[in-house]
Amino acid sequence: MEVLILKLKLFMALSRTPHGLLDMATPCFAALLWIGEFPSLRIILIGLITVFAGYTAVYALNDLVDYRIDQEKITKGNYCNPDDYLDAMMVRHPLAQGCLSFKQGLVWALFWSTIAGIGAYLLNPVCVLIFLAGCCLETVYCIMWRITPLRAVISGAVKTSGPIAGIFAVDPTPSPVFVMVLFLALFFWEIGGQNIPADWTDLESDRRLKAQTIPVRFGTQRSAEFLLSCLIFALVLMAISFQLSKSGFEMVAPTISLILGIYLLLIPAIRLYQSNSRSDAMALFNKSSYYPLALLAAVLISFII
Repeated sequence: MEVLILKLKLFMALSRTPHGLLDMATPCFAALLWIGEFPSLRIILIGLITVFAGYTAVYALNDLVDYRIDQEKITKGNYCNPDDYLDAMMVRHPLAQGCLSFKQGLVWALFWSTIAGIGAYLLNPVCVLIFLAGCCLETVYCIMWRITPLRAVISGAVKTSGPIAGIFAVDPTPSPVFVMVLFLALFFWEIGGQNIPADWTDLESDRRLKAQTIPVRFGTQRSAEFLLSCLIFALVLMAISFQLSKSGFEMVAPTISLILGIYLLLIPAIRLYQSNSRSDAMALFNKSSYYPLALLAAVLISFII
């Protein structure tokens, strides 16, 4: 039994389950934000299973595609696993470290991809296309590691695929304007609060391995300016998305989301802009990872009030 539990923990580490569980809040938030009420019990149950399976599969896919690169980081002594980094709560990159075989990781990813595909089809066939597009973009994102820092744009598209699918799961014909505004809000959050800070924590090793990330190409000062701008855009666009909701929200939810956004995104970003330190980049990444959960909480609180 202990062996099985240990093996399960390694698979969960492959899929970065602690982070994935936080990301699950994003499609849930997007769906509730648009319709302004809880969907049917059938959609809720299928949706939760599908969302968990989708994020589990995509995070595993990241390590599968990056398998050789991660191995290179380890063999060249450029690998670090800081205790206060959210994505390092469990074993980081268990495939590259030899804790799991590549075949085991592939089977794990295919299993959850199948579950996600079935669930997405039951919700709305459009969700299947969005999921497949997200997987393809994630693959391209990994491949472009040594090619161009514009890979961050792809990262933004991948992270927003989940919430967009969540909207189509509860409404086959949502407002294109709402979808686009919410897409851009989460797109800028991903780049400013997740992608750039995550690459910042690996800055020195990425430089030695000739990676092409925004911090490597443009330096820490310009990266800090860029991510701060992205997060300001994200907060403004998120406030607009509440006003474009199908049902319309009173000021409670937008106000709560804005306050939490300032605390989780803007304040850490300003601190990073002032210090240009790796520890503050890591702090921004960790805090911004809770932003989707904060948005979901804001909507749920408005339902109660």
